[in-house]
Parts: sequence; structure tokens; C-alpha cells
Amino acid sequence: MTIKIYHNPRCSKSRETLALLEEKGVTTEVIEYLNTPPDVKTLTNILTTLKMEPRQLMRKHEAEYKDNHLDNPELTTEQLIQAMVDFPKIMERPIVVNNGKVAIGRPPVSVLDIL
Repeated sequence: MTIKIYHNPRCSKSRETLALLEEKGVTTEVIEYLNTPPDVKTLTNILTTLKMEPRQLMRKHEAEYKDNHLDNPELTTEQLIQAMVDFPKIMERPIVVNNGKVAIGRPPVSVLDIL
């Protein structure tokens, strides 16, 4: 099975994680999520698998997070997930998916747990 990585080539941790997967000889489907963001269903599955709330997968220092008032405690889970679809830059990265398992590559070696 091919492993998916939601990748940002401008991010050093994302590049390191992809290099680690390649070093391990893993066939990897690279999804540049800034160009092709995951849909609501995919993000919901990722969050469920990680046992995380949406804000735990968000980069709170990004301008899009602040400019869109995503710190508002009244926003629902659905609204926060939709915000990650609409503003994929706020998603933590990289996210690696392998056969129903998910890991965030921070640090990159954490993805080895799901191989």
C-alpha cells in the first residue's frame, strides 16, 4: 500500500519527513496540501485517528488563523475543520497516512511508528 504524505515543500520538517520515508524505501504519494487540501471527510478521519480536536492540528501563529478569528471558542468542530479546508496553510504538517494509521512528522522520526 502507498503511504500518503500531506506535504509542504517549503517546510523543513516536511522535507525531512519525506526524505526519511524515501530513505526507508517507502512508496509515497505526495500531496502538496496547499494546492490540493484534504476535504472535510479526510480531515475528520485524520483527527479521529489522531484523537485530536481541530485546533490541535492548527498552526495558531499563521496569519490566516488570526485574520479569520479561528480562536473564537464559539466555533464548532465542523467550522474549524472547514477552515482548514479553506485555509490549508493553518494545518500542522506534514501529516502521514498509512493503512488507517496517521502521524504528524514533528519530529520526522515519529512517522516511523506507523510504517
